Amino acid sequence: MNRYLDISPEVHMALDAGLPVVALESTIISHGMPYPQNVETALLVEQTIRDCGAVPATIAIIGGRLKAGLSQDEIEHLGKAGRAVSKASRRDLPALVARGADGATTVTTTMIIAHMAGISVFATGGIGGVHRGAETSMDISADLEELAQTPVMVVCAGAKSILDLGLTLEYLETRGVPVIGYGTEELPAFYTRSSGFKVDYRVDGPEELAAMFRAQRGLAYKGGMLVTNPIPEKYSMDKAVIDAAIEQALKESREQGIHGKETTPFLLARVVELTGGSSLESNIQLVLNNARVAAETAKALCQA
Repeated sequence: MNRYLDISPEVHMALDAGLPVVALESTIISHGMPYPQNVETALLVEQTIRDCGAVPATIAIIGGRLKAGLSQDEIEHLGKAGRAVSKASRRDLPALVARGADGATTVTTTMIIAHMAGISVFATGGIGGVHRGAETSMDISADLEELAQTPVMVVCAGAKSILDLGLTLEYLETRGVPVIGYGTEELPAFYTRSSGFKVDYRVDGPEELAAMFRAQRGLAYKGGMLVTNPIPEKYSMDKAVIDAAIEQALKESREQGIHGKETTPFLLARVVELTGGSSLESNIQLVLNNARVAAETAKALCQA
């Protein structure tokens, strides 16, 4: 085991016993929602995974230690500290570890630490991708590169709709990452169920999804698999409303000179404000939906 990694007793026992475990990110706690809703949501997602018969492993960096499985006190700490906690991507891990600092893990770093711990399935809200205007800014999320090199299945509601979804799919294709639609042939767009872009393959249940991931690992591919699970119809937002909010948020981010890893938190927070909070409720519900699919798939992987 990596000497910088701590696996919680609950997660350690589950992995040793061959029980299903689902990784969860922590950026959604520190950077995705206000306190105390962030902590309440994190605990609810963990409970949802337990209710489905799997073990949750929320991942973060606490005091320079890579953590696979957090205590309730540690989740509370991240939620209260909020954006004072560093948003940690791959490039940030050495500095945070060396300095004994805290870090909230993105999709990228959650995949890295989950793989270190031996966890194969990860549930999140939406992945990062190719930002609009990337042909000049070169702003492409490290999430896409991590999916190309780390063998973890990521269950999400698609790429965040603030992004260029077409270019994101093109990048994933170039890097050999399979994009699987769970019960759909179309890429979901985070807040909405459709985007107009096709996924590579459709699966209609956790057993089929587990079989596909098992085959990928058996072929010794080094990369991961992206599973896109549409937000439940009940919580899907009106496309015209969400598109208008995104365009306004993008305009403001350009005017304020916001760039790099601050872009996504700014845009998501501004969209919440512009939609009167309805996008936050959608965000919570899609994460819970992804947690259920991830837990059922982790169970199917363990039953093989």
